[in-house]
Amino acid sequence: MGEIHPGKTNIIGITGGVGAGKSTVLGYIGEHYNCRIILSDDVANDIKKKGYPAYNQLVELLGEDILGDDGEIDRGKMALAIFNNKNMLKNVNNILHPAVNTFIINIIEDEKARGELDFVFVEAALLIENGYDKITDELWYVYASEDVRRQRLRDSRGYSDEKITSILEKQLDDASFREHCQFVIDNSGSLQDAAAQIDQRLSEFETR
Repeated sequence: MGEIHPGKTNIIGITGGVGAGKSTVLGYIGEHYNCRIILSDDVANDIKKKGYPAYNQLVELLGEDILGDDGEIDRGKMALAIFNNKNMLKNVNNILHPAVNTFIINIIEDEKARGELDFVFVEAALLIENGYDKITDELWYVYASEDVRRQRLRDSRGYSDEKITSILEKQLDDASFREHCQFVIDNSGSLQDAAAQIDQRLSEFETR
């Protein structure tokens, strides 16, 4: 774990619970700083494409029934193949998680070698669990109160209170996030409030 400063490509991990507003925060950062943003969910989708390492492994594990007419893995068919099979889900995750991590590490190393960016931001729900503290300069925690997160999930995704509760119970608690992260962005209020916290943290860097 290093520290962020001008003159190098700084690597910052962004994490936080569902509904905390990580995407909103990253949208602001992407517009105002010289950076690249990596979303682990996007990487997970990319590495399932033909020609990428996870493609062959997943087809071998789940069979060609998961392929669409174009020969690519069909997300719906893949979900059906895993549905209600915890052992199969574990096998899929054992393929995807290392492949995602390797892909992200390669991007980070490429950007550090090029040295053109001030930052690479990596967003992942399991940042802490997957040991990203070892490859980042800082981990940032996007926090929002549970009431705010529940309201956002009701408004944006139409989730029931029961579904929201079941999701929140599976996530790291607030204390665990705070223990592992060097900076906390309170995103319970407006984007302007969160932006002011980010700008203060990165005051050594000129915004775009």
